[in-house]
Amino acid sequence: MKPFTSGELEVMQVLWQHGSLKPAEIQARFPRPIQNAALRSVLLVLLEKGHVTRRKDGKAYFYEARTRSQRTLRQTVRRLADIFSGGSAAALIARMIETSELTVAEIEELKRLADQKAGQKEGRDDSLRS
Repeated sequence: MKPFTSGELEVMQVLWQHGSLKPAEIQARFPRPIQNAALRSVLLVLLEKGHVTRRKDGKAYFYEARTRSQRTLRQTVRRLADIFSGGSAAALIARMIETSELTVAEIEELKRLADQKAGQKEGRDDSLRS
């Protein structure tokens, strides 16, 4: 799947957060001002790419995200890892940590997540040896 443009991603974020919406409702929740024609153009592209569905209810069309946010996140992280760290998710995470100003609480949360992931890995490795 081709990566989303920034405008497409903004529309998708609104749909992920709010579910099925009419174009006017998307426009009202959009993170920046957008003209009706521009929004409808983005919706048409997303529809053609298969990322959204459209249903008619009376005179109104409702748009809903078809591509899930988790799938998009996984693909975006993989792409970022390929571009910035030779395909290594660990190297990407390390670079993000090195270049971010993190609070002590955020660092502790990252440690907790890393420990949790290590525990899951050990459990899988143990079951493979059995």
